[in-house]
Amino acid sequence: MTRHLKVDAPIPDSPLDHMAQGVLGKPVSRLEGPLKVTGRATYAAEARPEGLLYGVLVQAAIPAGKVLSIGDAPGAMVVIHDPRLIRYAAQGMATEGPTAGPDEVEYMGQAIAVVVAEALEAAQAAAQALQVTYEAKDVPVDPEAVEPERPEDKQSATGDLDRAMQDASHTLDQIWHTPSHTAAAMEPHAATAEWSGDTLTVRAGYQMLATSREQLADAVGIKPDQVRLLAPYVGGGFGSKLGINADSVAAAIAAQQLGRPVQVVMTRQQVFDLAHRRSETRQRIRLACDTQGKLTGIGHEALVSNLPGVSFSEPVTQATPFTYQAAHRQIVHAIARVHRSCAGSVRAPGEAVGATVFECAMDELAETAGIDPVELRLRNIPDTEPCTGRPFSSHKLAEALREGAARFNWSDRRPTGQRREGDWYIGMGVASAVRVNSLIESRARVTLQADGRAIVETDMTDIGTGSYTILGQIAAETLGLAVDRVEVRLGDSDFPPASGSGGSFGAASSGTSVYLACAEIRSQIAALIGCDEADLTLQNGQVRTGNVSRPLDALLTGELTGDGHLEPGKTEDTVRQATWGSHWAEIAVNRWTGEVRVRRMLGVFACGRVLNEKTARSQCLGGMTFGLGMALTEAMAHDPRDGHIVTRDLAEYHIPCHADVPPLEVHFLTESDTYVGPLHAKGLGELGICGAGAAILNAIHNACGVRVRELPATPDKIIAGLQS
Repeated sequence: MTRHLKVDAPIPDSPLDHMAQGVLGKPVSRLEGPLKVTGRATYAAEARPEGLLYGVLVQAAIPAGKVLSIGDAPGAMVVIHDPRLIRYAAQGMATEGPTAGPDEVEYMGQAIAVVVAEALEAAQAAAQALQVTYEAKDVPVDPEAVEPERPEDKQSATGDLDRAMQDASHTLDQIWHTPSHTAAAMEPHAATAEWSGDTLTVRAGYQMLATSREQLADAVGIKPDQVRLLAPYVGGGFGSKLGINADSVAAAIAAQQLGRPVQVVMTRQQVFDLAHRRSETRQRIRLACDTQGKLTGIGHEALVSNLPGVSFSEPVTQATPFTYQAAHRQIVHAIARVHRSCAGSVRAPGEAVGATVFECAMDELAETAGIDPVELRLRNIPDTEPCTGRPFSSHKLAEALREGAARFNWSDRRPTGQRREGDWYIGMGVASAVRVNSLIESRARVTLQADGRAIVETDMTDIGTGSYTILGQIAAETLGLAVDRVEVRLGDSDFPPASGSGGSFGAASSGTSVYLACAEIRSQIAALIGCDEADLTLQNGQVRTGNVSRPLDALLTGELTGDGHLEPGKTEDTVRQATWGSHWAEIAVNRWTGEVRVRRMLGVFACGRVLNEKTARSQCLGGMTFGLGMALTEAMAHDPRDGHIVTRDLAEYHIPCHADVPPLEVHFLTESDTYVGPLHAKGLGELGICGAGAAILNAIHNACGVRVRELPATPDKIIAGLQS
């Protein structure tokens, strides 16, 4: 039987608050952890089916044009140049491929062919020696040099912002630039494909199996039910594995043509080229306030880029409409169509760069108005969503700011430039954290075996976030079992389709479907023992109702199966759902070298029910580290002549290393959001990055008076600021 829930109304009383097992929320270590640390958790590139061949991608050497011819590849079995490969790049959550003509190159580095050989080294050598001729054409590659599109549905205005700026006691009007970013997941993209008749099986790193299955079927030209995807272990994604990529398409086409399994693994440089980037941004922030610091005007203009014809554009201003109150508001969203690699979702698309810049602007306005930065934020938190008047499903920003200020000893902060330790300027900074929240349709199947053990099956993925453990805890809590008596099976498209991992909706969405499946089994257990489901207590493998108590395995005469089906409903529209927090940083700036050292960081977060304290904290630590990288080190550089990516590996694209990251402190606020389903849980994986970089940049200014508006804040920019 299937238990279905469409979240059309709040659920004030969560059934999970009345469960007796007591494992949900606890810091349970990852169930698959021993497999990973001993090397027994095999990833896509480690698959070794019999007869395996190796494919190496060939990339375009022009920014745009056509492929005219491809030469021979001595030492290789075959060179496959197929329109399906050249046209089907990373598609995020889309279910259909691009529609432009075959053989069209749209950016330098695009996959145009795959070379296949018996040995990887032979394929690599042949690919490097391959001669390709092109018909090149001139195309724009600089987002600042083209007239951008301004989609009508992405613009909004209320009141008269220009008048508010004229009449205000204090104003700010500044422009920030953020560079492109890459996800740079630990596991490079890889796919191993083999055919059995007309059925294709691909083992790869995917975040979302249900939509990736449709994409691959569309790319290869078969039906979705002819495709099976396997992704039991994924070494990170951060958005880059939301959809299929050239590795999957190339492996599938080659395996079909050659009648043998084919594996395609991207090099790190190819990952930078072919896995979509976060768009660079140019953001203009205008703020106006009265003498008391009450905002009267908010303007946020964003310019982003993408390839022609791609629907996605970085939603930079996503949180701006509801974070702070102001009567006069304007949102401008512009898209430059240029021939750089495809832009798509990278961890916390929108707020990661949008909230970071906006929170820097709030800090600057606070200084102009002579108001403490925390107090300025507190004075401008809205009671309802501005412009629409919708209530918030919950609102914890004020509490997060006050709690963080107390824990971080914000009262010890000194005015700009007044704290020195030898050659180091010391400063403290703050930023609000905000991220939209949503649920995604999700299904799961749970089987309770006759011996009292449970099996959870869903095509949900674990990309390092803890899905195996969290879903196991939900099932254990609901069925009254020890966690080690629950087996969680993930990452197989033959299982019921889940939400997938992305957008911070995975745990709450797939977790709710697992809970619903277990709740259906609870009703069957209640029928067996002869009571209402509400009168049933399951704990430690015992079934209790009233004065009756029996071992669960003694009560069962066979397997019980429940299916859970979650759908988002009216609460997605009737209330504004979001997660909240605050970021705090203390940094040191060297007066001679401009070096910035982060001394400590603190994050305070509200994300509804915390499903596992350990994995939740881990997500926040990762997000805060992402923010540190955004503020100080990370920048994807493009050649201005042809748009190709210059910083194509981890030697040139600088992510924070251990020495860059100080001890990080994470605290969770108690929150129960009744509008997000029976779990009362919301997204967390992306909240930790939203605003983290701003706290560091604001601390730099507090330390030495330098405002860096072109990220990242590298030493050369700090030195230039100190000199001026």
